Amino acid sequence: MTMKRQRYPKTLKEQLVREVQEVGNAVPVAKRHGINLKTLYRWIHESKHKAWDVAADDAKKIAPYVPSPQEFRQIEKENDQLKKILGEKDLEIAILRDLVKKARPGSPTGLR
Repeated sequence: MTMKRQRYPKTLKEQLVREVQEVGNAVPVAKRHGINLKTLYRWIHESKHKAWDVAADDAKKIAPYVPSPQEFRQIEKENDQLKKILGEKDLEIAILRDLVKKARPGSPTGLR
């Protein structure tokens, strides 16, 4: 047997969401109004995204980030440092694998 889904008016949903915001806790609001807690949480979640629905289309456009020349140089410098660190780590791994092979010439190491 399936339960018929109940529809609630938009005004009631908005009122209950406001009440939850005022009280700071959804549990007593849900109990007081006989609403399923999950349903109330869903309404709260949906209410947070309404601003996107009513925003103008030009406000929704996201411009690409273009770093300033100083930021770009800093990013390049950081990138070079990270490449150097990665190269050093690769070298360390190769040295350690060599040592393991020399220490145990006949045993498989499982390292690739």
